[in-house]
Amino acid sequence: MAGLPRVNLAHLPTPLEEAPRLSKALGGPRILVKRDDQTGLATGGNKARKLEYLMADALAQGCTAAVTVGDLQSNHCRMTAAACRRLGLEPYLLLTGPRPPSLDGNLLLDAVLGAVIHYVTLTDQADEEHELAALADRVRAAGHRPYVIPMGGSGGVGAAGYVTAMREFLSQSAGGVDHVVVASASGGTQAGLVLGARGQPGAPRVHGISASRSREVLVDRVMRVAVAAAGLQGLEPPAPEEIAVHDEYVGPGYAVMTDACREAILLAARTEGLLLDPVYTGKAMAGLVDLIRRGYFRPGDTVVFWHTGGVPALQAYREWFA
Repeated sequence: MAGLPRVNLAHLPTPLEEAPRLSKALGGPRILVKRDDQTGLATGGNKARKLEYLMADALAQGCTAAVTVGDLQSNHCRMTAAACRRLGLEPYLLLTGPRPPSLDGNLLLDAVLGAVIHYVTLTDQADEEHELAALADRVRAAGHRPYVIPMGGSGGVGAAGYVTAMREFLSQSAGGVDHVVVASASGGTQAGLVLGARGQPGAPRVHGISASRSREVLVDRVMRVAVAAAGLQGLEPPAPEEIAVHDEYVGPGYAVMTDACREAILLAARTEGLLLDPVYTGKAMAGLVDLIRRGYFRPGDTVVFWHTGGVPALQAYREWFA
C-alpha cells in the first residue's frame, strides 16, 4: 500500500507462534497464533494497524481531532484515543449504550486517556451515521477540525493495514498455512486479509468468525470494505465466494457471553497461557474449536488463529470467571 500515507504506531512484525498444547488438546490440526494482541498501542490489538493509515490520513488533512463510534467496551475506541494522544489530536468517542455506574475494562482506559465520551443509543446504520455527523459538528463548533472514523476503523483506508498485515504474515509463514481464522464484526480486518491474500503464492483461506452479524450481512459488509480498499490501490477486489464467514457462534448477540466462548477462553488460557476476550477473540476461538471438533479442518492442515486483542474487556465479564 505504498501510495497511502502511514504513521508508525504498532510494534511490527507481530510474532507468529506455535500452539502445540492447544493443538494436542483438540486432537489436531497444527495450530499457530498470529499475535496482533501484541501491537503495543494501549495494550495492543488489531486496530493499531488500521490506525497507522487512518491517523496518517487525518494528519495529511490537517485535522486536530478524531471522532469515532463503538460499543461500551470498544477496543477500537480505546486504541483510537491512544493514537490521538500519541500524535497530538483530541479524541472524541461515541459509545453505544447507557452510561455505566462504574468504569471497567476499555472504558477505564478511555477515561485514563482523557477521551471525551458521549453515550448514545443507536438503532441502525443510518442512526449511527447521523450521530457521528452530529458529534463532528459539535467538535467543529468547538474549534477543531475533526476526522471521522467509522466503527472499527473499517473503511478502505483502515483495511489497508490488513493488506500489509497479510503480506507480513506470508513472509513469516513461507506459504505453509492452509487456513486463517479471525474474529469479524465491522469487516475491515477480514477484508484487508482477503485482499492481501489475493494472487499471493501459498496464501491461506481466511475464515471470519462473526461476533455480531449474520453471514449474509457480514459477507456484504466485508465485500464493501474490500472494494473500497482495492479502489485506493487499483487492485482487483475479491469475489463474494472468496469471503468465508461462520455465524454460528454469535450467540444471543454482540458482546453477550456464551458457554462456548467461556470454554474457549479457559481452554486457550490453560493450554497456552493465551488470554482472549469475550467479545471477539473468545467467540473466534469457540468457532475454531467447534470447526476442528466437527472435522471441518483436516488433521494434516495448518491453521492460524489471528489474535486481534481485546483482553481489557475481560474485566467487564468477571462474574463468568469468579
